[in-house]
Amino acid sequence: MADVIDYQIFGDDMQIVEIELDPGEGVRAEAGAMMYMDQDIEMQTGTGGGLFKGFKRAITGESFFITTFMNNGRGKEHVAFGAPYPGKIINLDLQQMGGSFLCQKDSFLCAARGIEIEVAFTKKIGAGLFGGEGFILQRLQGDGMAFVHAGGTLVEKNLAAGETLRVDTGCLAAFSPSVDYDIQFIGGFKNALFGGEGLFLARLTGPGKVFLQSLPLSRLADRIAAAASFQSRGEQKGAGGIGGGILGDFLSGDR
Repeated sequence: MADVIDYQIFGDDMQIVEIELDPGEGVRAEAGAMMYMDQDIEMQTGTGGGLFKGFKRAITGESFFITTFMNNGRGKEHVAFGAPYPGKIINLDLQQMGGSFLCQKDSFLCAARGIEIEVAFTKKIGAGLFGGEGFILQRLQGDGMAFVHAGGTLVEKNLAAGETLRVDTGCLAAFSPSVDYDIQFIGGFKNALFGGEGLFLARLTGPGKVFLQSLPLSRLADRIAAAASFQSRGEQKGAGGIGGGILGDFLSGDR
């Protein structure tokens, strides 16, 4: 049984979740996610169940270690965790969702003590070969509260039985295990070369709940890398054309 925890989510685009713990209660979190904690909260860092579980978390992009924050005081204590980049925090009551939920790798933020974070591979061959970010997933399992992070704007869909939704593989944040997940080839020569959306889409078929994110981490990283590369090329070209290294250093802020 997972600990029963209370929580509050603060903020808009850079959210945090503050967990309220009764004496003896705990919350597990990804290493490095903690923002602040009260005096009687004690940190216990470990693999969370042996080396094998640590390796399984590492496969999904999480840290090998996981930290449990325990309330060892006599009253209510608080601990807060911050989202890693702009987006929304999704609160998942696993007891109301059938005991498990699937989400993108790297998305786990924290959960009540007693929730297990497992690796889940997609079952379809097409999803495994071409799923990109959707190939390796995280399975959150238990009967308590769990919190995951989605980038950008969050959209919630409730798919009826047989209803199908096609999304970019990176924009799929989390979904119910009852949702059938597969990969579909877009097709078309122009789409493949000039579409800019990738060759494959995730095909989700209900019934079940689906959370979509408008800004997956991979898309954000690609834009930052492209902008940094363009700026670097521009500075080098400009410095060389004007007259050498000294002026280039000055313009770039090194002098």
